[in-house]
Amino acid sequence: MVHISDGVLSLPVLAAGWAITFIAMGAILWLRKKEGGIAEEIPKVSIITGAFFVASLIHVPVGPTSVHLILNGLVGVTLGVLAYPAIFIGLVLQVVLFQHGVVTTVGINAVNMGVPALIAFGVFKAGNELGPITRKNLSNGIFGAIAGAVAVILAVFFLGLCLYTTGKEFLGVASFVAVAHIPVIVIEAMVTGSIVGFLSRVKPELLAIKLKEVKGSEK
Repeated sequence: MVHISDGVLSLPVLAAGWAITFIAMGAILWLRKKEGGIAEEIPKVSIITGAFFVASLIHVPVGPTSVHLILNGLVGVTLGVLAYPAIFIGLVLQVVLFQHGVVTTVGINAVNMGVPALIAFGVFKAGNELGPITRKNLSNGIFGAIAGAVAVILAVFFLGLCLYTTGKEFLGVASFVAVAHIPVIVIEAMVTGSIVGFLSRVKPELLAIKLKEVKGSEK
């Protein structure tokens, strides 16, 4: 899904994608530099970018399209606002090294994957602020699962919107892509929730936020 072929989307959509990507990445890097830089985050960003890179390379053909794990929700939960640059780098590497997608669509692909990742980060952060709905680690896993599902749902929605904006004749394809990704949404929710629950228990510093401490939440 992140590898839109050249010639499918209209020029205004492609241009808007690059504009949003440049603005978003510039603003994110500027803010992080203002806060003290991202040097200490580079190892974590590299690992998570690698996971995104590999997951998006494994395709399962489904009719006129294909599906694959995206992990943009996991990227958002672990990297926070740095998820957008990480996803952009992953997409560029896929184009350069394996010709998955084309350079012209990297900008809009980054929007389709990156913005949902940022929203997933917001969902997980909001869930943590609400406090545990059950035992703390289990709650983190639940909110992680929700974030993972939300990220894929929004990615599919954004792709469908891009296709519809390009031409109403793509509406059927967009609908098919949405249905084909229902299993992916479920799998991503399970994968992201499991990883987040595990990390919150053994390595919480790998998550993008400092988990809220709740007395008596763990027995």
